[in-house]
Amino acid sequence: MATKLSTYFLSHRLTTALNCNTITANATNDPKHTNVRFLLPFHRSLSFSSFKIRNQNLSSQYKRRQMNKSSSTEDSESHHPQPQPPPPSVLSVVPDDETGASVHVDSETSTSVDVEPIEQLTEAQNSQRLTVSPEAKALAIDVNVEEDEEHSSASDEMKQLAVNMGGGEKLSSIQPEDLIGMIRNAEKNTLLLNKARVYALDDLERIFHEKDKLQGEINVLERRLAENDAKMKVAAQEKIRVELLEAQLEKLRNELAESGATERSVSDLFESQNNVFNNEASLLQNNTLLQNSSVHSLSEELGLLRTENMSLKNDIETLRAELSNVKNTDERVVTLVKQHSSMKSSLQDLESKLIASQEEVSKLSGLKVECKDLWEKVDTLQVLLDKATKRADQAILVLQQNQDLRKKVDKLEESLEKAVVYKLSSEKLQQYNELMQQKMKLLEEHLQRSDEEIHSYVQLYQDSVQEFQDALKSLKEESSKRALDEPVDDMPWEFWSHLLLIIDGWLLEKKISTDDAKLLREMVWKRDGRICEAYMESREKKEREALARFLKLTSSPKSSGLSIIHIAAEMAPVAKVGGLGDVVTGLCKALQKRGHLVEIVLPKYDCMQYDRIHNLRALDVVLESYFDGKLYKNKIWVGTVEGLPVYFIEPQHPEKFFWRGQFYGEHDDFRRFSFFSRAALELLLQSGKKPDIIHCHDWQTAFVAPLYWDIYTPKGLNSARICFTCHNFEYQGTAPGSELASCGLDVHQMNRPDRMQDNSALDRVNPVKGAVVFSNIVTTVSPTYAQEVRTAEGGKGLHSTLSFHSKKFVGILNGIDTDAWNPATDTFLKVQYNVNDLQGKIENKIALRKFLGLSNADVKQPMVGCITRLVPQKGVHLIRHAIYRTLELGGQFVLLGSSPVAHIQREFEGIANHFINHDDIRLILKYDESLSHSIFAASDIFIIPSIFEPCGLTQMIAMRYGSIPVARKTGGLNDSVFDVDDDTVPLQFQNGFTFLTPDEHGVNSALDRAFNYYRNNTEVWQQLVQKDMNMDFSWELSATQYEELYLNSVARARADNPDTKTLLVSLFSGAGAADGIRKVVGQVFQRSLPVTMAKRERVR
Repeated sequence: MATKLSTYFLSHRLTTALNCNTITANATNDPKHTNVRFLLPFHRSLSFSSFKIRNQNLSSQYKRRQMNKSSSTEDSESHHPQPQPPPPSVLSVVPDDETGASVHVDSETSTSVDVEPIEQLTEAQNSQRLTVSPEAKALAIDVNVEEDEEHSSASDEMKQLAVNMGGGEKLSSIQPEDLIGMIRNAEKNTLLLNKARVYALDDLERIFHEKDKLQGEINVLERRLAENDAKMKVAAQEKIRVELLEAQLEKLRNELAESGATERSVSDLFESQNNVFNNEASLLQNNTLLQNSSVHSLSEELGLLRTENMSLKNDIETLRAELSNVKNTDERVVTLVKQHSSMKSSLQDLESKLIASQEEVSKLSGLKVECKDLWEKVDTLQVLLDKATKRADQAILVLQQNQDLRKKVDKLEESLEKAVVYKLSSEKLQQYNELMQQKMKLLEEHLQRSDEEIHSYVQLYQDSVQEFQDALKSLKEESSKRALDEPVDDMPWEFWSHLLLIIDGWLLEKKISTDDAKLLREMVWKRDGRICEAYMESREKKEREALARFLKLTSSPKSSGLSIIHIAAEMAPVAKVGGLGDVVTGLCKALQKRGHLVEIVLPKYDCMQYDRIHNLRALDVVLESYFDGKLYKNKIWVGTVEGLPVYFIEPQHPEKFFWRGQFYGEHDDFRRFSFFSRAALELLLQSGKKPDIIHCHDWQTAFVAPLYWDIYTPKGLNSARICFTCHNFEYQGTAPGSELASCGLDVHQMNRPDRMQDNSALDRVNPVKGAVVFSNIVTTVSPTYAQEVRTAEGGKGLHSTLSFHSKKFVGILNGIDTDAWNPATDTFLKVQYNVNDLQGKIENKIALRKFLGLSNADVKQPMVGCITRLVPQKGVHLIRHAIYRTLELGGQFVLLGSSPVAHIQREFEGIANHFINHDDIRLILKYDESLSHSIFAASDIFIIPSIFEPCGLTQMIAMRYGSIPVARKTGGLNDSVFDVDDDTVPLQFQNGFTFLTPDEHGVNSALDRAFNYYRNNTEVWQQLVQKDMNMDFSWELSATQYEELYLNSVARARADNPDTKTLLVSLFSGAGAADGIRKVVGQVFQRSLPVTMAKRERVR
C-alpha cells in the first residue's frame, strides 16, 4: 500500500491542499458542524489527483452492542443525548481526475477528505524546486456532523448484516462463530490498513524530500546548460573576432608592404596581435572543457593563425632597412616644428607690439578729437564775428538811408521857401504851409530819433566786439590753464584713495584743521593735477615739509559733488559671503567714476583677504565708542580696495567681536554689529566728516539709521541723509528688546509699533524695520522683489511697514562689475575671448573638463553650470533634480557651492560621492573664486531655480560670459531673464529660458527647451550667445538711479533748511570749461540782439 501511494504521488507530481470533511454521528437529532481550514502551498507544475478513503464498519459485535443498548436507553437518549464514539476505519485509496483529489471515509458515519488546489504559479517557475514551508501550510478541514439513523430494534439491526454479493445471492443465515471470525479478521485487516496508511504517509514525505533534491539537481543542470550555451555563443563570437582580426592583420600587412611603415610600430602591432591571439586561444581552451567538439576546431584555427603570425613577423625583418629614411624624415619634422614654434613666438611679439601701437593710435585719436573740438569752437567764434560784421554793415546802410532822408528834408525846405513866396497869394497856400511846417517838425523829430538809434546801435556793436574779444581772450587763457585745472586721468584710483586716506589720517591725528582737510579732500575728489604734483614733490620729503606743501593748495578751493559713505558688513573681494559684497564694491566704483567722493567703513575681520588690501596701515589715533554703559577703544586702519578708500574698525573689546574666524553665524551677532554701527558713526563724528549721504546695508548696519537721528544728529553730525538697502528680507536680525540698550538706544522709545518693534513678537526689536522707519531712502535690489515684499508671503512680516512707507521705498536692479567679470581680460581663464571670437569659450570648456576629470569625448556635449549657496531659498531640491535631468538629456553638470545647513551639506556630499568618478557629473562643495570664473566661461547653460531671488548676480555674469540662463520667474530673475519663446517680450530682450512653477515639471520644461535649442538650432543658439554677451548689466544705469535718489533727497533737505549751504558746480571746471565759454558768449549776444531787433522794428 505504501509503495503504491508513493508511486501514485510521484507519478502525478502531486502537491495538494487537503479539504477534509469528517462526519461524526451523534445520538441526537440536531446535527453539529465544525469547519477548520488549512492552506498548503504547492508547486504549479504538479498535476492534481484524487483519492477516496472508505471506512467500512464490519464489526457486528460493535453493532450488537449498539442494538442491546438501544432498547434500554431509548427514553434517556431522547432527553440526555450522548455522543457516539466513531467506529474503526478502513482506508481505501481511489485515484480521481487531475484537477483534485478526494478522500472518503465511509461507515454508518462517513468522513470525506477533499483535496483541492490553492495556488497557481506562473509558467516561468516550472523548473523551480517544490517547497512546502511549515509556516505556509494550512489544512482546510470541514467537519460536518450528521444525524445517524435511529435503531428501533435488534431485528432491524440484524437485517443490515445481509450482504448482497456480486452474484445476487442473499446470505440468510450465518453462524455466530463465523461472524466472530469474520469480525476478528476485519479488525486485523483494519490494523494492517492503518499501518499501511502510516507507512504510505512516511513514504510520501520521503518522496517529497527526494523530489526536492532531484528538482534542485535539475535546476543546477539547467543553469550549467545555460552557461554552456552562453560560452558557446561567446566562443562563436570570439571565432568571428579572430576572423575579423585576421582580416585586419592581412589588411595591415598589405598597407605596410605598400607604404613602408615604421618597423617598431609594425612589430609592436604584430606582437600585440599575437598576445590577443594567445589570450583568445587560452579563453577558447577554457571553453573546451565544456564544449570540446566546437572549441577544438577553433583551437586548430588559432594554431594556424599563430603560425601565420610568426611567418608574418619574420617577414617584418625585411622592412628594417627601409625604416632609416623614415627616421631621418622624423628628425626633419622635429626641426620644422621648432622653427614653427619660434616663428609663432615672433608673431605673438609682433601682435603685442601691434596692440601697443593701436593703444597709442587711440590716444592720438583722442587728442585729434580734442583738437578738432577746439577748432570747431574757433570756427564758431569766427562765425559770430562775421555776423557782427554784417550787423555793422547794416548799420552803415541805415546811416546812408538817414543821409538820403536829410537830402529829402533839404528839398522839402526848398519847396517850403517857394511856398512862402506864394503864401500871401491864397489861404489854401497858407494852410498848406502850416501843414508842411507840422510835417517838417515831425520829420525833424524822426530824424533826431533815428540819429540817436544809429548812435546807440554803433555803440552796441562796439560793445559786442569788445565782449567778443574779451571772451576770446578768456578762452585762450582757459586753454593755457586747462592742463592744470582738468582732472589727471593717468593715475589709478588706488593713488587717489591712498592720498585721501593720508589726508584723513592727518586730520584724525590733529595735524591739519577740518577746513583744510575738507579742501584737500575736494581736490583729491576732483583728481586735481596740483595736488598730484604736490604729492610727487613731497613724497621724499619729511612730513612737516609735505604738510606745508599741501597747505599751500588750500587757498583756492573748488566745489565738488556728493560725499557718500557706505557702512557695510561685506565688501568684495576682501570680505565676501554673498552678493552684498559685490554690490557694495560695484556701486561704489560706479559712483566714484561719476565724480562723487565715495568711502567705505568695514569691520576689521581676522578672516579677510588681506592680500587684496593695498597700503593697509593703522592710524596713530584711538577712537572711543560707547557700548554697555562704557567707552571702549577702537583701532582704526585705512587702505584701498579696488581703488576705493576703506576704513577698517578693530574693536578693542574683551569679547573680540570680529576675531572669530568667520563673518556671520555667531550667537552674539546682534551685539557685534550694533557695536560696529555705533563705532562707525563715532568715526565720522571724530574725523569731522560732513557726508551728504550715509548708505547702510542689510540688518547688520541697519542700526545706523536710528543711531544717527537719535544720538549723533544732536552731537553735530547732521549733514547727511540716510539711505538703507535691504538685499534680502529673509534675514532681519530680530532680538529681545533689552539688547538694544547696549548700543545706547532707548529701549522704551524704540520698542514701539511705529519704530523698531517687531511686527510678529512685541517683546523683540527688528533692526530692518527700524532702518525702514528712520531712513530717508529705502531701496531693495530689484523692482519685482520690491513688489513681492509688499505681500504677506514675501515681506516676512514687514509688508505692512513697507506699504506704509511706500513713497520712499523703491527697487533698483543691481549691476555687475564689468571690469572684474570680463571674459576678454579675465586672468583666471585659460583663454580669453570676446563676443566676436567664441573659440576661446570652447577651449575653456575643454580645460575645465580636464581639470575636473570629466569626459572630453564630445566637444559639443552641452555643459550645465550652477554656482550658488545651497540653502532652501536657492531651490536645492530643484538643483538636485536638475543634476539627474541633465544626465538623462545627455549633458554634463558642474556644481560649485556649499551649504551652511548641515543636512543639506551631507545630502550633497552623498551625491558628490556617488558621482565622484562619473564622466559627466562633478560637484565641488566649496567656494573657489578662480574656479567660478572657469565655470562661467565653460558652461553653455546656467541654471538658477531659486524659490525666491531678491536680485541675483549669477545670471548676469553667466550672460556676460556667453552662458544662457535657465531661471525661475521671481524677483530679480524676472527683471533680467526673458524667455526666448515669449512673444510678448521684444526680440532684443529675449535672452534665456524661464519657468514659473517651482517644481520638477517646471525645471524639465525649461531645461528640455534649452537642450533642444542647443542641439537643433545651432545658428539661433550662436546668435543668442552673442546677444547675451552684448547686454549691458553694468552699474552705470543702477548708479544713475541711486545718484538721482541721493540728489533729490539732498535737495529736499536743503529746501527744508534754507541756511544749509547750496551745492555749487563751477562753470569753468574740468570738462565743463568749453560749455562755460559757450554760455558767456551766448549771453553777450542774447543781451544785444533783442534790443537791436526791437529798435530796427521801430525804425521800420
